[in-house]
Amino acid sequence: MPNPVVHFEVIGKDGKKLQEWYSKIFGWKINADNPMNYGIVEAQGSGIGGGVGQGDGSTSVTVYIAVDDPQAQLDKVESLGGKTVMPVTEIPGMVTLAQFATPRETSLASSRTRCSVGANQDTSAPGWRRCSASPRRSR
Repeated sequence: MPNPVVHFEVIGKDGKKLQEWYSKIFGWKINADNPMNYGIVEAQGSGIGGGVGQGDGSTSVTVYIAVDDPQAQLDKVESLGGKTVMPVTEIPGMVTLAQFATPRETSLASSRTRCSVGANQDTSAPGWRRCSASPRRSR
């Protein structure tokens, strides 16, 4: 797989209930001991890490995909009928990402971080364990 999935995020109306549910159903180790109560899911076995938290009333599932050049990915998306939802944006010290929608209205994203794909992130940054990019499914 040339652009691997490296992180996921589940956002809902009640982050604590979501964290408890995913922990019980799948046995995930989720640590929400941070100011935002964002549940950081520990990578286990061959799985990837992720996050479970509360949003602004909306729900979403985001799958982060590593790419070398988010702008080039946006250009390719648009050339194939998609549209930019969020232009290339840098979160200093964490990630550079962009979001796009497919022609079928599914919202996706791609990103590049300051580190090599698969390298560990700054562990003090809630929810970011690995270099990332993102497809987000809209509802």
